[in-house]
Amino acid sequence: MAKTTHDDLFKPNLTKTESKAETVARVARSLINQETVRRDAKTARLREARLARDAALPLPPAKPARATSARGGK
Repeated sequence: MAKTTHDDLFKPNLTKTESKAETVARVARSLINQETVRRDAKTARLREARLARDAALPLPPAKPARATSARGGK
């Protein structure tokens, strides 16, 4: 059985500055997470569009290989 402490049973009261900082940090984390989700969705959408565009384009003709001399020189 684990020992319980005072902090486990009761949440410590935050000072006015700590509570305001906690609120600001929570809001900032929320905004950053929302931006990350939007950015990832946009990246996935653009990747799909690029792959679809590339699949629709014809492949460029292959360049003929350069012939080398019999001696293997340049």
